[in-house]
Amino acid sequence: MTFTPKTPAFEKAVKDSRNLKAKPDNDELLELYSLFKQGSQNPPFAEAPKPGMFDLTGKAKYKAWEKVEDEGLSAKDAQEKYVKKVNTLKEKYGFEG
Repeated sequence: MTFTPKTPAFEKAVKDSRNLKAKPDNDELLELYSLFKQGSQNPPFAEAPKPGMFDLTGKAKYKAWEKVEDEGLSAKDAQEKYVKKVNTLKEKYGFEG
């Protein structure tokens, strides 16, 4: 996989996601996580260690990322989807920025 630089919009969305007025639900957090990991590719999915058997949170995160990877979503497209998702969450939960 070739390296895709992080766009300024993606980097801003990452910062903005930390300033939501309320915590998103678990499904929304998993979606954000998977899009962030796919968008940043650090490390690439193929090189990411699998979580341990008793790491239930880690397994959920890994499976969410695996789903995005299996869909063939590029890093660039994942960054765009991440930005859109954060903007949706800012409208839903409010934003302290």
